[in-house]
Amino acid sequence: MDWDDLKIVLAIARHGSITAAAKALGTTQPTVSRRLDAFEKRLKVKLFERNSVGLALTNLGSALLDDLSRMEENALAIERRVASHDASLEGAIVITSLDWLGDYLISPVAAQFAVRHPLVDVELLNDTRPYSLSRREADIAFRFGSFEQENLILRKVAEATYGLYASQAYIAQFGLPGFEFGCKGHTVASLYNHASHVSYTSWLKRLAPNARVALRSNGLSSHLSIAENGIAMVVLPRFIGDQRRTLQHIAVPLPEPQQAIYLGVHPDMRDAPRIRAFIDFAVGEFRALIDVLNPSDGGG
Repeated sequence: MDWDDLKIVLAIARHGSITAAAKALGTTQPTVSRRLDAFEKRLKVKLFERNSVGLALTNLGSALLDDLSRMEENALAIERRVASHDASLEGAIVITSLDWLGDYLISPVAAQFAVRHPLVDVELLNDTRPYSLSRREADIAFRFGSFEQENLILRKVAEATYGLYASQAYIAQFGLPGFEFGCKGHTVASLYNHASHVSYTSWLKRLAPNARVALRSNGLSSHLSIAENGIAMVVLPRFIGDQRRTLQHIAVPLPEPQQAIYLGVHPDMRDAPRIRAFIDFAVGEFRALIDVLNPSDGGG
């Protein structure tokens, strides 16, 4: 049996449709459909039943699923073991991050590393999707707080402080907020409801319980645009907000929140020379940014 065919079966079983499996495998829907049809014809069995919402495993397909998962784990372990013994400082590094962390911090670090090591090909995937390090969808991950994936080596590389900002035009029109009145008469932008676990979401609610929420969104870019257009007050990383000349950092009566930044790597890959070199470089870059990420003139 061709392991590539078995990977297709496993991807369809996990994602429930040929289209989703193709996306996860980085190929096309017709290719996956064609490979599955040929595989089932060659084996003279049906592994999936087609229905209105996608594909469902047959009894035989379900019976094979655990064995396929174990085969995948073993194949991936072999791939990681072989890759980790490449002693040369060259090859590909795939890094995953999200939101402003990837755009403003990781991208310049990754690019600078690539300039210093021209034989290393660095790719940055800035996405909320948790790319799997065990399946080698990525080699290194940067995230806020905890990781969903297990069996990773995690290292806290920094903390980022957040502050409250408004444009000079907003303050000229509405004045500075009265925190003793819960920012009544003011407008804020916040994160969407599913991001309630983020530390500064509850901090903003405590600061401005009486402010009108103009918009809830899931990224920094929209908040930055709202603030710079004078529409509302927003919470931004100090690292970014303090550099915007059109924005004013607003002193607040509560300590400004911080968010931990973690680096994650699979144990099988951490000693590969290019991975080790990038981790050491990134940690050094974050150390150099401590004062910028955490200014000393916070609220409280």
